[in-house]
This record gives sequence, C-alpha cells and structure tokens, in this order.
Amino acid sequence: MKKQILFVHSAGAQGLHQGSRDLIEYLLDQLGDTYHLISPMMPKPENPEYARWKNELTNIFSHLEGEIILIGHSLGGSVLLKYLSEMEVKPAISSLFLIASPYWGKDDDWQAEEFTLTENFTSNLPYIPNIYLYHSKDDKVVPVTHIHHYANEFPQAITRVLEREGHYFSDGIPDLITDIKE
Repeated sequence: MKKQILFVHSAGAQGLHQGSRDLIEYLLDQLGDTYHLISPMMPKPENPEYARWKNELTNIFSHLEGEIILIGHSLGGSVLLKYLSEMEVKPAISSLFLIASPYWGKDDDWQAEEFTLTENFTSNLPYIPNIYLYHSKDDKVVPVTHIHHYANEFPQAITRVLEREGHYFSDGIPDLITDIKE
C-alpha cells in the first residue's frame, strides 16, 4: 500500500510556476510510485480564510484512513497546525513537515487573528512522532525568524535552515525527500 501524504499549499495563485505548484511537482517526481500525494486546491487561495480552509481540511480528513504524512507550505503549514490543535483527526500522523510557515501573532508584521495559534497549542496536538521545520535564510516573504518561533514550540523537531532557496523552493528541497523516505 502506498504511503499517503497530504500537502497543504501556500496562499496566493497556484497556477503554473506559482505558489506551491513547483514544489508539488518536485515531490511527485522525486517520491515516485511509493507515495500517494494528495494536494487539494484550497478555497480562494488568493484571499484565504481560515474557516473555509478548515472546512476543506475536515472534508479531506474524513476520507483518509491509516497513517498519513502531513506537509504544509507557508500558510498551509500554519493552517495545518491550527487545525490539528483544534480538531480531532482520524488518521494517525507519522510525520509533520512545515516549510516556510509563518508564525502568526508573534511579530508585529504577522498579526492575523484567524490564523493565530492559541497559547499552549502544542498540548492540544495529536501525537506526532516526527516534526521537521524548513526555512530559507533568504526568504523574502516569511522571515527566517519564524522557524525559530516554531523551534521553540517544538524542541524535538529537526530544524533545517537552508541557504538560498527563497520562499517557494521552486527547485525543490532534497533534504525533504530524504527526511520523508526515512
């Protein structure tokens, strides 16, 4: 049976060479037939609302069985964390990968109440044995400082600060492929 991966994309346009599209294509190419990558189009990505994304995730999770790997890119990562801290999910989560995810509510420029995690949100998360954090030093969309906020919340996480990948990781993340396969 193929291993399932749920990938929640970034905010913004998701067309050819936009948003998370190149990263999704990279994953499909690199992971091959051993994995089943589920990458739904989230509602109104150019004007995202947490309530709509939450409803979509509820629908998706209701159809999943067995064990799943979760990947969230940018807003997709912060939405996944908020969702997991508020809702009960049916499938067991083997790993969570957060890529260039904003940590809402910490820094002055990153205030959006609908996406902000509650205090002590980690105590409400389901058991996730493997957590990985990725961010690029030269990210001009979400500053690299956000990975440090997450690393403080998840001291057990494997944290990878990359040199020159920007925000969209259009050329992929080789470490991500290695980490998924391990």
